[in-house]
Amino acid sequence: MPDRLAATKRRFLGLAAVPVLGLLSACDRAVLNPAGDVAMQQRDIIYFSTAIMLLIIVPVIVLIVLFAWRYRAGNQATYDPDFDHSTSLELVIWSAPLLIIICLGALTWWSTHLLDPFRPLDRIAAGRPADPKAKPLVVQVVSLDWKWLFIYPEQGIATVNELALPVDRQVRFDMTSTNMMNTFYAPAMAGMIYTMPGMRSTLHAVVNRPGVYDGLSGSYSGAGFSDMHFKLYGVGQRDFDAWVARVKGSGKTLDTTAFLALAKPSEKVPPMYFAGVDGTLFDRIYRRCVAPGSSCANGMHGMAAKPEGALFKSGAEKGVGPNVTTPPPHDPQLPHERPLS
Repeated sequence: MPDRLAATKRRFLGLAAVPVLGLLSACDRAVLNPAGDVAMQQRDIIYFSTAIMLLIIVPVIVLIVLFAWRYRAGNQATYDPDFDHSTSLELVIWSAPLLIIICLGALTWWSTHLLDPFRPLDRIAAGRPADPKAKPLVVQVVSLDWKWLFIYPEQGIATVNELALPVDRQVRFDMTSTNMMNTFYAPAMAGMIYTMPGMRSTLHAVVNRPGVYDGLSGSYSGAGFSDMHFKLYGVGQRDFDAWVARVKGSGKTLDTTAFLALAKPSEKVPPMYFAGVDGTLFDRIYRRCVAPGSSCANGMHGMAAKPEGALFKSGAEKGVGPNVTTPPPHDPQLPHERPLS
């Protein structure tokens, strides 16, 4: 009998450990173990938000158990059928959730502006401010059916389903789509950004740790969606230069004809290299006039260029000016400015 009980206990502990091991195995996923500073700050926001919400969840769960035990049928607890109000209890019930909502609201407002994808990075990593004179690497991203096209305009190359970035260098992604809304997502580097036809979006990010990371589509976009993946390589500058040279050695050129063939729906596409690329291709994709004879639309720029608001400017760019706007001259003809009789 003791051996049977011991065996049953071991099986029970083994089954109980399954969900715990599942949670621990997820701790090494890219979202919670990022390689870029933007994703690192997003992870910290997740931790902080979870901790704040647990301040309510844990006490409520504990109180449920305590109340159930205290007021169980076999316990002679105090019974007060005439109870209708307690100021101290009301203060606890309303003040705690209100404070948590204020904290989460402030965190949301702060992080929304600080981690705005259109906003150039203030820092490369914690304690390492970004050099305002350093030019970010520009990568043009196009989502197709069902693959990712990456154009490096400065290097004059293009790749499919393979993205290489130098470590500790700010990258500006300009993104659009051919004919379907999609989502660019490299969880080790930054959050999800939508790509849409006729619209150009922007993401500023950085990779701080060498390695090979997964990228994917975060929006369902048809039959080949589940295989719409790409590899992100974080490499040193020397290895990045060697990678660019290897791509240039492929010999193929991504011109209009090659792009129209590439844009046709295809699934499980292996990485492809293009040694040359038409310099106007991304703009024509964005304005939806790649095919010969088609007219270019104005498109929706979104916020492709750096916004002019003071929030997006550095201290040197803001300058100095009065903090009170001069009121317009008085006009007695306006109804709201007429003197009262």
